[in-house]
Amino acid sequence: MFDRKEDILKWTEKWNGERFENGRPKVSDDLLDRVKRITLEEAWGPLWNNGYRFQFEGGFKIVHPNEVMVGRAVTAVMVPTRPDLHETLVAVGASEGRKGFYNQWVIDVLQDRDVAVVDMFDKVHLGTYVGGNLSTAIAARTGSGGAVIWGGIRDNSQVEQIDGINVYYRGSDPTAIADVVMTGMNVPCRIGAAVCLPGDIVFGTPNGVIFIPPHLAEQAVIEAEKSQVRDIFGFIRLRSGTYSTAQIDSPWTVEIWDDFMAWFQQEEQAKLYRHLIWEHELEEARNRGDEGLPQVRA
Repeated sequence: MFDRKEDILKWTEKWNGERFENGRPKVSDDLLDRVKRITLEEAWGPLWNNGYRFQFEGGFKIVHPNEVMVGRAVTAVMVPTRPDLHETLVAVGASEGRKGFYNQWVIDVLQDRDVAVVDMFDKVHLGTYVGGNLSTAIAARTGSGGAVIWGGIRDNSQVEQIDGINVYYRGSDPTAIADVVMTGMNVPCRIGAAVCLPGDIVFGTPNGVIFIPPHLAEQAVIEAEKSQVRDIFGFIRLRSGTYSTAQIDSPWTVEIWDDFMAWFQQEEQAKLYRHLIWEHELEEARNRGDEGLPQVRA
């Protein structure tokens, strides 16, 4: 029920990389940094195209609405209280050495660059998962992580003063958390219309949150970076009148690809993207040929 390695390994068996001691996938810091440089739409596209249709939720208030948050998910699922269930699960937690209330159990296991992702069943009154103290503890444990809470928070004026983390939440209330039971930690959880598993990359933007499965993370980032640098090139060539929008928006001809590759290898704006490899795209263009496609202007 709480942070069970055998369950985490089963749910995330498609991940072949490094893991934390409890089995949670540990995507690299480098990949997290690269996610910070892409947009929400660029991250969303590869997930959607791979059949992951329920990875985005936009219905949040945000403590720092102009800041991007990226980290590794530590999940929790809360339900309305029931006395017998509460007694059982509190006893389980005590037997595992956990102290305090359920929300403190989750924060106590956070590590560097983690994000607490909590299904609080949209409870705000008596559903304030964090306030000033616990948000400070999140900052101390995660450094640059934060929290995504499908429920409430309190002490907003204090939380807003905490640098380095962000909190996505549904509403604010002065009441403390009460009348809830945590039925799982580091289990699959639902945040609005989205599904998050332990170890997912949590990508929080001003428009909402995307949960990126770790086994798709590198592919999603590479595709996003390729889209981004092609857009940079396309905008430059459109402003100069070199190509029409039809030429840029259609599959590129061999001539456009040759122009792009020369630009890609020389221009400062492309320097950040030079780890990308384009053989597949170039081969597709050569095999397709230019027949029927918009031609490069003379």
